[in-house]
This record gives sequence, structure tokens and C-alpha cells, in this order.
Amino acid sequence: MPYPVTLLPGDGIGPEVAAAAVRAVNATGVAIEWDEVELSGAVIERTRQSAPDAVLESMERTRVGLKGPVTTPIGGGFQSVNVALRKKLELFANVRPVRSLPGIRTRFQDVKIDLIIFRENTEDLYSGLEHEVVTDVVTSLKVITRAASIRIAKYAFAFARANGRKKLTAVHKANIMKLGDGLFLKCAREVAAEYPDVEYKELIVDNASMQLVMRPETFDLLLLPNLYGDIVSDLAAGLVGGLGLVPGANMGEKYAVFEAVHGSAPDIAGKGVANPTALMESAVLMLRHLGERGAADRLQGAIERVYADGKTVTPDIGGTATTSEFTDAVIAGL
Repeated sequence: MPYPVTLLPGDGIGPEVAAAAVRAVNATGVAIEWDEVELSGAVIERTRQSAPDAVLESMERTRVGLKGPVTTPIGGGFQSVNVALRKKLELFANVRPVRSLPGIRTRFQDVKIDLIIFRENTEDLYSGLEHEVVTDVVTSLKVITRAASIRIAKYAFAFARANGRKKLTAVHKANIMKLGDGLFLKCAREVAAEYPDVEYKELIVDNASMQLVMRPETFDLLLLPNLYGDIVSDLAAGLVGGLGLVPGANMGEKYAVFEAVHGSAPDIAGKGVANPTALMESAVLMLRHLGERGAADRLQGAIERVYADGKTVTPDIGGTATTSEFTDAVIAGL
């Protein structure tokens, strides 16, 4: 029986990178029943829903989604699609592996980076509770709960134990936000006590950011509240070549959505030069989630061989290949 998967191509370069990822997954030989559902700025404007009913109905059936980028308005307009889906589907754990790829020229090309960020995905400032008290005075509420903090900590520590990862660092600002971040830290410590086999450390978020830039190879797993996790994820992506190379997974008790975390890049949409690596590697995470670890490893290996060869990479990393040519090379590598 094929695995049912909701495909959300998105907009901008989304449909191009989604098509590439679908081709790569199909080439592994794993049978997927793709249920493609349109999710774009135009659809959201028309339905007035950041998480349209058609998307939720498909996810209810498949439980697994592969999602391209969707443009989010800045300073107004509709709510972020990502935030809406995470809340509607209770996708409480945002997981972003950040790994060095062969052949990528960065400031850290002589350093092997292999870290994973676990970001609480449902609350903090992303609760969206804002209020204009009087003209030009706005408050935004930062919500931290024990339930959500314990849940993400347990997810991260369980992952560490199951995958042989030895060190986890909780990142916080409890020196200033003593109640909110203090509660997050208290929960992390409580869960850490149940996992003596995993080394536990803590870093204030500003120090963690500096340490990541100076010594990224010293980090293994990072556990963060929502806002810090979002910022640090992008910082870490910059260490290995940018958001176009980094996958993402949003995990819940019932549903899982795997997505490229980069933007929709409307300036290059339709030109055939978008880099599909992030969504392909998100598909690798999806295959592992489905239990197809062999296929996942083969696809990951094929992507890395294309980068190691360096002859068929896209313009964003110094090559001349089109999206289709890059995908052809990955499939040939399978």
C-alpha cells in the first residue's frame, strides 16, 4: 500500500522545488499517494483562512504533509501559514537538523557541523496576543506554559537517547525573564534528570549565539522556546550555506509536516534556478518518519554526492545548473 501524503507546493518557487522533491522521492521506489492541495497567498485571501479547510481535511486523512514555502505579508495581512498550521494540527516540535554538506564554501568549510535544533512550536510570542493599549503603545504577550515546555523537552531528550546523541543545551534568557524563561528552564532541568545518559547544559541566548558563530562544532542538540528557536535556526543555517540547504520538520502527536524553512523567493520564481535541496532534505526526514530509513539514507547520500561533485549545483551556491538539472543529478545518484 502506498503512503498517503499531503503535498502543499506553496507559492513563489514553492511549486518548482516541490516538483523536484516529489521526483526525487518517487525515484527512491517508495510508493507515495500524493494528495496535492493548493495553499498560496491567493487561496488564503479567497478563503480568509491561513489554514484552509481543504488543507486540514487532507491532513486529517494522510497525517503527513510535505510543504513548500508560502509568502507571508509583513506588518499586516493574514496570519503566517506556518503558525496557523502548527496551532491547528498541534505540531508542537519544530526540528531543524543543520549539517555541513560537502563542497559548500563557507567560513566553516573546514569544520564539521552536525547539530539539531528543537524549538517549541506553539506558544511564546508566537501566540499572537497583541494589543494596542493607547495610540502607538503596543503590548505583546509572551506565553510559556509547563505543559508545552515539558512536552518539547521530553521530545528532545527522547530523540537524543534514541539516536545516540550525547549532549543537549537548553537556551534561554531566564536572567531577565525570570518567570517565563525561568519556567522553561525549570521544565528542561526536570526532564534532564530523567536522562542521565545525555549531558545537559544551559546557555543564555545571546551567549549561545556567539558560541555558535565561534565554535559551532561544539554543539549537538539545542532546546529552545519558540522565538529564540526561530532566530537561532536561521543563524545556524547561515553556518552551513543558508536556508536553501536546511530541512525542517514540524512534529505532533497525530500529524507531521515537513517543510523547507526558506522563503518563497518571488524574484526568481519561474526562472527554473531555485535550489530544491531544503525540501528534498525535508523529504528525507519524511521518509524516515514513514519508516523508510533505507530510502531516506539513499536519497541523502545522492544529494551529498551531487554537492561533493560540484558540477551540477544551482546558482545560489555558485553553480549554473537549473532546478531540473540538479534534480536529474540527484536521481542519477540514486
